Amino acid sequence: MQVDQLSGTLMLTIDQVSQLTGVRKSTLRYWEKAFEPFLRPARTHSNRREYTLEDVDRIKLIRHLLEKEHLTPAGVRMRLAQMHPELSAAG
Repeated sequence: MQVDQLSGTLMLTIDQVSQLTGVRKSTLRYWEKAFEPFLRPARTHSNRREYTLEDVDRIKLIRHLLEKEHLTPAGVRMRLAQMHPELSAAG
């Protein structure tokens, strides 16, 4: 299996994403609301969050923008809209 195929099917739990990114689970849940439609994990039939590797990259970007570039949440949303116009139009 190629890496592209694997990244399309690999789904991570909120615990795994929290460990990978260093972002607390409560913060991830908050960011899901604050940065919608840019961060929208899939849900299982039992309503558990499932994150893709693309979601993990966005979480790392959001953390960088907040902590390193000192942007406000509104500033982060604006930057994400510039970087991902296809998502802001869909939301």
